[in-house]
Amino acid sequence: MATFLYRVGRLAFRRRWYVALVWAAVLAALGLGALKAPGASDEGFSMPGIESQKAFDLLNERFPGATADGATARVVFVAPSGEKVTATGHKQAVEKAVAELADGAQVASAVDPFRAKAVSKDGSTAYATVTYKVKANDLTDASRIHLERTLDEARHSGLTVEAGGSAMDDRGGAGGAAEGIGIAIAAVVLLVTFGSLAAAGLPLLTAVVGAGVSMATILALSHALGLSTTTGTLAMMLGLAVGIDYAVFVVSRYREERAKGRAPREAAGLAVGTAGSAVVFAGLTVVIALAGLAVVGIPMLTKMGLAAAGAVIVAVFVALTLVPAVLGFWPNAVLTRKARTSGRIEEGGENNGGTRWARFVLRRPVPVLLLGVVGLGALAVPMTSLQLGMPGDEAKPTSTTERRAYDALAEGFGPGFNGPLTVVVDAKGDADPKGAAQTISEQIGATKGVVSVSPARFNAAGDTAVISVVPSTAPTDERTKDLVQTIRGERPGVEAETGASFEVTGTTALNIDIADKVQAALVPYLGVVVGLAVVLLLVVFRSLLVPLKAALGFLLSVLASLGVVVLVFQQGHGAGLLGVEQTGPIMSLTPIFLVGIVFGLAMDYEVFLVSRMREAHVHGEPPRQAVTSGFRHSARVVVAAALIMIAVFAGFIGESDSMIKMIGFGLASAVLFDAFVVRMAIVPAVLALLGDKAWWLPKWLDRLLPRVDVEGEALSRRSVTDPAPAAAADLAAART
Repeated sequence: MATFLYRVGRLAFRRRWYVALVWAAVLAALGLGALKAPGASDEGFSMPGIESQKAFDLLNERFPGATADGATARVVFVAPSGEKVTATGHKQAVEKAVAELADGAQVASAVDPFRAKAVSKDGSTAYATVTYKVKANDLTDASRIHLERTLDEARHSGLTVEAGGSAMDDRGGAGGAAEGIGIAIAAVVLLVTFGSLAAAGLPLLTAVVGAGVSMATILALSHALGLSTTTGTLAMMLGLAVGIDYAVFVVSRYREERAKGRAPREAAGLAVGTAGSAVVFAGLTVVIALAGLAVVGIPMLTKMGLAAAGAVIVAVFVALTLVPAVLGFWPNAVLTRKARTSGRIEEGGENNGGTRWARFVLRRPVPVLLLGVVGLGALAVPMTSLQLGMPGDEAKPTSTTERRAYDALAEGFGPGFNGPLTVVVDAKGDADPKGAAQTISEQIGATKGVVSVSPARFNAAGDTAVISVVPSTAPTDERTKDLVQTIRGERPGVEAETGASFEVTGTTALNIDIADKVQAALVPYLGVVVGLAVVLLLVVFRSLLVPLKAALGFLLSVLASLGVVVLVFQQGHGAGLLGVEQTGPIMSLTPIFLVGIVFGLAMDYEVFLVSRMREAHVHGEPPRQAVTSGFRHSARVVVAAALIMIAVFAGFIGESDSMIKMIGFGLASAVLFDAFVVRMAIVPAVLALLGDKAWWLPKWLDRLLPRVDVEGEALSRRSVTDPAPAAAADLAAART
């Protein structure tokens, strides 16, 4: 492995113009494809294997022409204080607005609230449901403008008019602010770390190229593959983070080799052969974690994972080829200013900050270990009260019309009105479909926790009915979940009595089913991903205990990060500082996606840090000295890489998308815990306690495992050291 990558690095350095042109051509071609490709179409939120999805599919089959998950807008009209919407003037304004809404080109229907009896008991509030023929992402700008203009005109009558529903969803992707903030902070960290503008700029440049290639690919394929905006945002987030980190490790090793007197091309080859090997295996762990999301069985999550995995693969190839190529254009620019001006390249001191920290931990391994484990354990405690769900309009800021519409409906009709359940009655083959639907309606209406049940609406064939059930509790309330389970639990008796079957669906039931499916898939997912990664780390480190330690450290990191997510987004501690105006359940997909990404990133730091320890041990250093050597060479760069990744992820906390906000905060927290507590404190403490046992591997397993030279042992035998005067001559030439 190391020898092959060494040759790749030298070739890329020597053929730098070809490498740069190839990457430029790829970026240009994909960019052009992205510009010409149609936008992403909304293929709906498919969730195979759950009752809600089966009911949606049945609706689409039995009600042809009506899209079960088509876009909707619920327009709420609230009369001024002390007045009623049923007053003549207000009623005329409402009817006019509904008539105008019905004239929309993509509108299937707009229901008059006075005919549908959609007026609150006190007469202060009414609502009209607008149903569209297409899904939310397929609404044209003209349809959205028509909706907003109608709302504005209705407000001129003196009514308070707000609207919620999927038709109001913002289609805008992630803005440039999040990426810009992260890159700006990363630039400062790199400048402080390397002391050179070129060394700081090179990782940023190559990471942006890699992220651009990934994003252009996603945009070009988004329509064909049904990729969402969130998919691109997460791929961009990860592509930037790992792209910068991987380039930092290669550049750092290049500078280290130059300090030993290597000529520029040789240093580039050795940097790619050693640090590049760690990059390959670190990238593989991330890819395994992300591709493993397919195990969950949620198509949207699978697409998000594969797209992000693709961005990581691109970042790896950029680090192995484009980074040494750019170094070839400016071989001395990435060195410190002192080295460029004096012509002497000095290697880092033996007693740097990493060395001093390692010695501190090695002298006190037990207290450091206990403090780290107990601290992360305490942060993980809130996770015991984790409540999964899919926050809706209630989680949006009060400045949005969707949130105000939600609050107005809850006040006028009750909290459960924002999350009605849809019961689909399948009476095909039944002698009395209407009688069966009536019996089912009465049975459900008598269930505790149900406020009202609408009359059954039949399809043209008369064999399928739809009933709307309004709970007494809010959509995200645990009592609503209990109600759904109760209704489904009573189904066998009702079906035996009527001969017809029914299924419960709707947004609220769908969210409940998603949460249950994610929770059920979490343990199998962890088993697959952790198992594969442990095998990979066995091959890398040829140790039995180091991979197990890495996996346990990851569990601490991810549990602590999920704990602080619950602390902020569910319990509300410090929520205002992050712009979270309404706390509630944690989005169902967040924990499992967080687990996947955090595991990959945790293994990144494990590989980068411990591979240098392994390298020192392979070259003859005793275990404790190998730990110190690993920290001397890697600690500063690992800290810089972690700070960069935290900055990139934290930048996405400012996004309006609640899932992106949660994941950005969770990832930033997880990297903080994993890099600074687990890898920088717990890992050296454990290795100090294990001693030689840390690198023990049974002989039979040693024979079975393939040998990959990650430490560059083969390169150390090449005897290719260039004289220091050659490096000095290069510097002198650069100054002239």
